[in-house]
This record gives sequence, C-alpha cells and structure tokens, in this order.
Amino acid sequence: MLRIEIPPVEVFDEDTSTFAETKPVVLSLEHSLMSVSKWESRWCVPFLSKEEKSSQQMRDYVKCMTLTQNVDDSVYDLLTQENVELITKYIEAPMTATTIKDVGRRSREIVTSEVIYSWMVILNIPFDPCQKWHLNRLLTLVAVCNEKQQDPKKLKGRALARSNAELNRQRRAMHNTTG
Repeated sequence: MLRIEIPPVEVFDEDTSTFAETKPVVLSLEHSLMSVSKWESRWCVPFLSKEEKSSQQMRDYVKCMTLTQNVDDSVYDLLTQENVELITKYIEAPMTATTIKDVGRRSREIVTSEVIYSWMVILNIPFDPCQKWHLNRLLTLVAVCNEKQQDPKKLKGRALARSNAELNRQRRAMHNTTG
C-alpha cells in the first residue's frame, strides 16, 4: 500500500470571494487487480496495454486505487508532481523478491482484468486476498504457478536444440564416427 500526503493549498472560494486553505489529506492507495478491474469497467479499455493513458484516465485510476473513504473529488486535482512520481514508481515496482527469466515469446493476447481472473481460476489462485495484492506481485505469482505446472522434462526452442546437439556429440564420440 502507498500512502500519499497531499499538503494544504491556498484556494480561492468563488462563493465567498475569499481565499481559504485546504486541509492536508492522506490517501491510501493500492495498485491491485481490483483497481484495474474498476478502472476498466469505467473506461472499457485494457489498462495493461502499451497505449498511453490520458491525464484524465490516470487521475481516474488513482481514484480507483484509493482505499481511503469519503475523499472529495477535488482532492485529486491537488496532487503534486512529487505525488504523481511516487504513484508512478509504486505502480512500476515489482513488490516481490522473485525474478523470472523471460525466455519465451510474449503472447499477443490483450490482458484485461478478466483475463487475469481467468488465470487465477485455472491456477487455483484464490481471489481473496490475492486480488487485493499489488498487481505486479500477483502477476509474478501467476507466472510462477504457470511455470511450476509445466512439464519439467519438456525442453523448448534453443534449450532443446542444445540438448540434442550435446547428445549427438556424445554418440559420435561413443561410436567413434563423424556424423
């Protein structure tokens, strides 16, 4: 979870024609599958696409990430550049010590919240509490579970070619042949 402090700001109240200072606000934010799902239901586009999000879409995603109750909508207009940078770093953080060596081809499948939920069903990952985890941690768990379900004896691509080449070399040496 990320806690963002929005400092007090002096604003002009048009109703009273006076300046007033806003109260400081602390937002608790969570970049999770639930947040993505909520955002996608509003915008009807995949959040995890490479398409750049508009400032309005990103502002709305911060609203979807917000766990703090009863936050006035105007608070999101008061986010500082520093707040936005912290939120961006938080969204991009791996949130796990696990690293996965990505050797395979990337699927061209469009990944939406429903696709991730389907992966969770297939891999028997419980929705609760995992849908509330940081999204990158959940995606790492999905990748680890998927990897663990693969046949460990089944080699693919270059690993298979290397294995076959080594077996052929050993057999040529054993039978004292050149090919």
